[in-house]
Amino acid sequence: MTDVPTVPLGGTDLMISRIGFGAWAIGGAGWRYSWGAQDDRDSIAAVHRAVELGVNWIDTAAVYGLGHSEEVVGRALAGLPASRRPYVFTKCGLVWDDRDPLGAPRKVMEPASVRRELEASLRRLGVEQIDLYQVHWPGDGRPLEWGAEAPAEAQGTPLEEYWQLMADLRTEGKVRAIGLSNHGPEQLAAAAKVARVDAIQPQFSLLSRSAAADLAWAAANDAAAVVYQPLASGLLTGAFTAERVAGLDPEDWRRGFPDFTTGLARNLALVDALRPVAERHGSTVPAVAVAWTLAWPGVSGAIVGARRPGQIDDWAGAVRLELDAADLDAITAALARTGAGSGPLRP
Repeated sequence: MTDVPTVPLGGTDLMISRIGFGAWAIGGAGWRYSWGAQDDRDSIAAVHRAVELGVNWIDTAAVYGLGHSEEVVGRALAGLPASRRPYVFTKCGLVWDDRDPLGAPRKVMEPASVRRELEASLRRLGVEQIDLYQVHWPGDGRPLEWGAEAPAEAQGTPLEEYWQLMADLRTEGKVRAIGLSNHGPEQLAAAAKVARVDAIQPQFSLLSRSAAADLAWAAANDAAAVVYQPLASGLLTGAFTAERVAGLDPEDWRRGFPDFTTGLARNLALVDALRPVAERHGSTVPAVAVAWTLAWPGVSGAIVGARRPGQIDDWAGAVRLELDAADLDAITAALARTGAGSGPLRP
């Protein structure tokens, strides 16, 4: 295994590589937030390549592929010797209806539901303990409509109740650490009054920068921040064009997402501005984009997805890429000039 820098996962004894393998896209087709058809053999090979390059954790979720991502991750783990198996992070709280797989999953954090989810995840992954178990979204009972405004009325389980449940699971030994994904600073502070928050998982990239306050909370409260979509669902890889977007799989959720439609031109202009930065370092555009997220105070690691082994080689170098002041100045200027994304412009 390649020796890569590691950092603590918050106040736990887990030491994680600064990049983790994201397993959303390997969930395959047939569900609401699919990335389109996927060959499981490619997925397993991608996981193994990530481990070969020093990635020591995988982030998945029960809802990805409606269980299929966890199954594929379990098969990938089974193909590795115990000494090389990465940590497994997964999530609970998005419940789907098998009779309507294309329907929006609901954000459910009722205790009995969570315990059923945990047992199902352990079975699919083929493990006896989850290394980091995360609440995927606030458990308000609403359908998850990605990118849309939520209705004003909320029902569901209060945060204090479901966070106590997560703490109980940690105490029982079913999970080693617990975290909150897609929860803002006020929610994080409320949870911390109930039990220690080991990790948070906000969306954060050059195109989605509004979680800077979440990162500041993590830094001030000894919680790890592992950020998701640092490559903005592939837009920041440098491989996209308007023609490629038009040719996405009909099931691919990105086809209708604003970053790939109304915002596409300015986002591609930002990507072009990253190319000279990558060239100065003898690196790649995706490595620069990931390194930018890792430069933010409070960020412990970035979750980067891949569907084929070769894609991992494009971003793995981000763990050793340190952007200097001139790089950050150039990227800040490009963000201001293009108007891409929203939120603070630099670390």
